[in-house]
Amino acid sequence: MTHVDVAIAGGGIVGSSTAYYLRKNGFTGSIAIFEQDMSFKHACTALSWGGIRQQFSTPENIRLSQFGLKLIRNLKDEFGSDAEIGFKESGYLVLATEKGVDVLEENQRLQTSMGADTIIYKGEELARKFPWINFEGVAAGSFGPKNEGYFDPYSLMSLVRRAALARDVTLVQQRVTGVQQNGKVTGITLANGDSLTVGALVNAAGAGAGDLAAMAGVELPVGPAKRYVYVVDCPDAPEGLRKGPLTFDVSGDYFRPEGRNFIWGFTPTDEEEPQVKDWEMDESWFESKVWPGLAHRVPVFEAVKMVGGWVGHYDYNWFDQNGIIGRHPVLPNFYLGNGFSGHGIQQGPATGNAISELIIHGGFKTIDLTRMGVERVHRKEPLFEKNIF
Repeated sequence: MTHVDVAIAGGGIVGSSTAYYLRKNGFTGSIAIFEQDMSFKHACTALSWGGIRQQFSTPENIRLSQFGLKLIRNLKDEFGSDAEIGFKESGYLVLATEKGVDVLEENQRLQTSMGADTIIYKGEELARKFPWINFEGVAAGSFGPKNEGYFDPYSLMSLVRRAALARDVTLVQQRVTGVQQNGKVTGITLANGDSLTVGALVNAAGAGAGDLAAMAGVELPVGPAKRYVYVVDCPDAPEGLRKGPLTFDVSGDYFRPEGRNFIWGFTPTDEEEPQVKDWEMDESWFESKVWPGLAHRVPVFEAVKMVGGWVGHYDYNWFDQNGIIGRHPVLPNFYLGNGFSGHGIQQGPATGNAISELIIHGGFKTIDLTRMGVERVHRKEPLFEKNIF
């Protein structure tokens, strides 16, 4: 291979979706995905919680996730009768203190205006709906009873990637280590020393997106944010809790069912953010922070045993914690799908479709994502997403 019309750096959900929708939307040129780790052992996609929700505060994020939900609903039509990702439509529950109720209600008005089924519960109604929760310090809870839940992220990524490869997309087990540009991207260099010219380059490099952009001579405020996930056994958990929603506490702790177990996590403050972005688990967080907080919120969690866990890296947008999607204004054939800060798996399909539309048509067709372009970073005008977990 000496030339490829569209080179995609990264084979996770964004990269695979870009390739898939390029073909689905009629692109006939050559497409190659460049991915170093075919096991996806450390990929943002494979290590995510697999959540999907419409409880966002920006219209674009709601539309992106609604696109992903539609794909999940039509999974067998899209990928075949054996397509399965284990979607559990158990909902999301977002708790708020008295101070946060106005934001919760503002978000709900936007969500319901766009077709979401978000309900806000307060007081006794909240306690009756979720009797396993201690609502001390909680004034309200926003609940999505339909079209929200979680699924196996690796399975979705694999389905999309296999479908792309079946449509004459090439998968190359190499990492992009260099980008040549002269007013536009002209070529790439691979880890094995090979070079090839490109018609377009798509940055779908996950937590490494900022590094890839730097190879092209541009800045992108995206890099890894280290997160710990703990798997716990709670033998006394009631049936309602075992089938309950993915719940986000006011403390930054969150949990959801995982088979007969539960998975726990938390959002660190800026001061707590792990500075070393390795793959080593820190079990002290479990003992000192997560367990005490969640045992207070869910009393039955006082008697649990940690039975596993893993470390994942968010492709974190350190500017405003929101996805960056679009064409780079300086390098017009350099396309970005980066910085989702924890919600990439649910928005990856729509992002891939959006990038394919930019490449084929020169503009967005399905969802107008103009506000999510990197230009906002250059203007220093953040587009904050209030519901980041």
